[in-house]
Amino acid sequence: MSKVAVVFHSGYGHTLRVAQALAEGAGAQLVAIDAEGNLPEGGWDTLNAADAIVFGSPTYMGSVSWQFKKFADASSKAWFTHAWKDKVFAGFTNSASLNGDKGSTLSYFVTLASQHGGLWVSLGLMPSNTKAAQRNDVNNLGGSIGLLAQSPSDSSPAEMLSGDFETAKLYGQRIAAVATKWRA
Repeated sequence: MSKVAVVFHSGYGHTLRVAQALAEGAGAQLVAIDAEGNLPEGGWDTLNAADAIVFGSPTYMGSVSWQFKKFADASSKAWFTHAWKDKVFAGFTNSASLNGDKGSTLSYFVTLASQHGGLWVSLGLMPSNTKAAQRNDVNNLGGSIGLLAQSPSDSSPAEMLSGDFETAKLYGQRIAAVATKWRA
């Protein structure tokens, strides 16, 4: 079994719920970036010990939150020592709009993982893109680089759709399986 860590920032609780679903699927440990952009006590140790690191952030103004960016900049210490080289990486994002420029956030994650010398895990799920598709279907937003989730700006985290959570769980399972294969 591989060790998976999900490091994420959540501004209003929506991204937290996605992180929890993904962690459930992967059997992962959550590492929450706080409102000031800092990790909890032991957070860096958890990431250093992980076989796979999953990045998560809401998409704000076409990119990651400033709190996630602060974490990413601080990860340069791990970069300098190649601490995360050859780890498995993946990522997810949530925004209020169906598109919301979420692709920019996922691309940011891929670049960060690549800078660390990591290996990226794509979503690996077919999109739900037929006329019969419903918003609650798995991968309804048609992601491939990573997980896309959506929650209207006037919705509470409790009102999020189960399809996004099921997609997150399946992605978590894939990340854990890839990390286990890579370790073997």
